[in-house]
Amino acid sequence: MPKHRLLTEFGMGSSLRREDYTAAARRALQDALWHNSINLAELFDAPKEAMIIDVVIGVQAPESVDISGLADVFPYGQISFTVQKGGLNVPRPNQVPTVIANVAIHVSLDLEAAA
Repeated sequence: MPKHRLLTEFGMGSSLRREDYTAAARRALQDALWHNSINLAELFDAPKEAMIIDVVIGVQAPESVDISGLADVFPYGQISFTVQKGGLNVPRPNQVPTVIANVAIHVSLDLEAAA
């Protein structure tokens, strides 16, 4: 399938006191999505469900992110996740660190099929 990346959005989220990598990733996804109203599919006369959404999540403990709890952030599209080492853990004296997650959301369409 000739997938063409048309858009990339970035976001950042944190877990201040619980060291919850999934919550930080969810907040980063919401940060990237909630600030935009993207009508990409409509521009190409394609259904929103045809959008191919590749999500890259960066956190210091990639194995701690439960991606099964993140897909519901997206109202439509074909979602795939990659979780890798990134983000930042900010040390706090005598407490768990503050966790910061970064995300990149790449939106693509199969333009040949949409044409």
